[in-house]
Amino acid sequence: MLESLTQLAADPAVWAALATLVVMEVVLGIDNLIFISILTNKLPPEQQPKARRIGIGLALVLRLALLGAVAFIVHLTEPVFTVFGKAFSWRDIILIAGGLFLLWKATKEIHESVDPSPEEDKGASSISYAAAIGQIPTCSAASP
Repeated sequence: MLESLTQLAADPAVWAALATLVVMEVVLGIDNLIFISILTNKLPPEQQPKARRIGIGLALVLRLALLGAVAFIVHLTEPVFTVFGKAFSWRDIILIAGGLFLLWKATKEIHESVDPSPEEDKGASSISYAAAIGQIPTCSAASP
């Protein structure tokens, strides 16, 4: 056991993979913080600090759970269906769904901030506290 760990520690490819994972987690963590900030800024000022703390906690717990599930998802490579000669596995479907969700959510948020509807008031309290907290885990789930 110790010998295999020593071999892994001496392998430059393992260190490169670890560095890549660390960089990805930092980038995704920053992405989560930006998303949490956007959502909580829509709340009344007195609710924002508590919503940020709860949101960051939920994002952290969900991120750890998803990292644990990644090993399972990586092995879901058995083709489920084929389209135009390209086989799609459950892993592919999960990654595509997550990417599409992030594109939809980012487009929606940008559209609301750039072109708000004149008949709707987009003040600080445009969403409820529960809605803001409820949306935070979906951001973590979509970017494992």
